Amino acid sequence: MKAELDIDFTSGAVAHRLRFGGGRGQDLPKAIGLKKGANPHVVDATAGLGRDAFLLASLGARVTLIERSEKMHGLLAAALQAAREGEMAEIIARMNLLHGDARHLLPSLSPEVVLVDPMHPPRGNSALVKQDMRQLREIVGEDPDAVALIKAALASAQKRVVLKWPRKAALPEGLPAPSHQILGKSTRYDVWMR
Repeated sequence: MKAELDIDFTSGAVAHRLRFGGGRGQDLPKAIGLKKGANPHVVDATAGLGRDAFLLASLGARVTLIERSEKMHGLLAAALQAAREGEMAEIIARMNLLHGDARHLLPSLSPEVVLVDPMHPPRGNSALVKQDMRQLREIVGEDPDAVALIKAALASAQKRVVLKWPRKAALPEGLPAPSHQILGKSTRYDVWMR
């Protein structure tokens, strides 16, 4: 029997990344535009496990997480509540969770930056993704409307839109070329400056 998906902001990989992750020098904060003294309002339009939002909040950004899956929203809400009382309280205070479809919520939020991390296309190799990511995919399914979401983000963001995508995967069809990219080992960040 496989374990239930658990989201925990107080221990494990999330806490390790907080303590040893490299701060604003990491690829995601660079893509978001977190520079010294810059703490933008970021909307994580596809909250998922909440790890990217937590990292950005730990570095000073105000982050609005949007999750449309009722089950994932419930798991995130419970994890945020559990972390509100401990040493992570200051970080959690910068995170606000909404339930709904980001395509419809973004226009009213006036975000400076929108992060979109839709379900990635299947891998070309035989290596399995980590169990928590497989469980996430089972819960939320595919994201056939990812291009529409990115277009909604481009119409709503004041400063930039960031797409987190597999390094070697083609840009989803129907999108304009990004302003620039930040390349990691297996992930890249496509950035559209507004």
